[in-house]
Amino acid sequence: MAEHPSASTAADTPAQTGKGSAQAGADQGLISHLVELRSRLLRAIGAVLVAFLALLPISQKLYSWLAAPLLSRLPPGAHLVAIDVSSPFLVPIKLTFFAALTLAMPVVIYQLWAFVAPGLYKHEKKAALPLLVSATGLFYGGCAFAYFVVLPMAFRFLVAVTPEGVSMMTDIGHYLNFVGVMFIAFGASFELPVAVVILVLLGWVTPKQLVAARPYAILGNSVVAALITPPDAVSMLMLAIPLCLLYEVGVLAAKAIAKPAPTTQAP
Repeated sequence: MAEHPSASTAADTPAQTGKGSAQAGADQGLISHLVELRSRLLRAIGAVLVAFLALLPISQKLYSWLAAPLLSRLPPGAHLVAIDVSSPFLVPIKLTFFAALTLAMPVVIYQLWAFVAPGLYKHEKKAALPLLVSATGLFYGGCAFAYFVVLPMAFRFLVAVTPEGVSMMTDIGHYLNFVGVMFIAFGASFELPVAVVILVLLGWVTPKQLVAARPYAILGNSVVAALITPPDAVSMLMLAIPLCLLYEVGVLAAKAIAKPAPTTQAP
């Protein structure tokens, strides 16, 4: 006797229904995450746009402020030049955008944090938030160090070694690119303590290993400083010395947060 088709259908219905519900729930979760990501991105872009519009009226003053370390050390009569026809307009706009992005960076980082925080455990939130705040502050500190300390000394050296009979007249676009690279290099380099702490938190290294690797860290910091600074000893030392100090700060912070190794008692 043939099996009634309705019996087989009725038997398969609960499993199919459960599978369909799980798939629908997964799709709904993905959609909600995408909507949340879109919202966070729009807020971050909006913060950058607001900062850009606020800084746009003073874009020329921003460039004058950026060029001050070089202009103050040029000989009388020397000045910056604009090689391209559109440079006097486009270069200050480009600078204004980067300044707006830097100014709005705390808001951008907060939106990123607000998106990923719900998926973190309590102890991960406790560790991640101070690292984000520290990373932002250290990046700003690196940019400030480059502007107020490194650039004046580097330009003083470069002007001093200019051959006699050669007029130093730098293009405004090339100057912006040079200073931008210096800001990024010093800002990223000042993240060294955060990188050290993350390595310890991940369990890849221990504070004891970091202390033992100090000579290699000094050598590595010197090589990095030589690669990303202008070709003069002063600029290299002005980056290498802070990097070595920041490495020590990272080691101290790693010792403070590292979990003590479990002690085994002898039977």
